[in-house]
Amino acid sequence: MPIAFAYTLIVLLIITSIILTLLILLHRGKGGGMSSMFGGGVTSSLAGSSVAEKNLDRYTVLVGVIWFASIIGLGLWLKLAVAS
Repeated sequence: MPIAFAYTLIVLLIITSIILTLLILLHRGKGGGMSSMFGGGVTSSLAGSSVAEKNLDRYTVLVGVIWFASIIGLGLWLKLAVAS
């Protein structure tokens, strides 16, 4: 496989890592744990509705699947590159 494929996967991995981090930080704390320790336990009505939370969950899962697929693809590419 060409080296451009690996560079594309690396760029995709970096972009999805940043987006995934931001999406996870956008989630509202459910109480307890680390989020309440740093002030996340305070509830606010500015966080949005339940529809916005569901969409945020969907986007987080979608970006997570793309992130995981790019890791698997990069690993398979490295395996084939070392074998040849």
